[in-house]
Amino acid sequence: MPLFNKNIDPRCAYCEHGVPLPRHNEVGCAQHGVVDPSYHCRHFRYDPIKRVPPKPVKLRRDYDDADFQIY
Repeated sequence: MPLFNKNIDPRCAYCEHGVPLPRHNEVGCAQHGVVDPSYHCRHFRYDPIKRVPPKPVKLRRDYDDADFQIY
């Protein structure tokens, strides 16, 4: 299993050339200036350190004996 998925949506939010800006959720791009985080261009280079993975699904912890019976 590869460490990183090859089919990643290109976005400036996790591009090697982008720098997150604190104001208005924007990205400072070395190629195009201030852009939206969802923007991308032909200079996109994936930086895995900048990508925030989705939060894991919260597992249910309130089991009872009926959940573990075989019928």
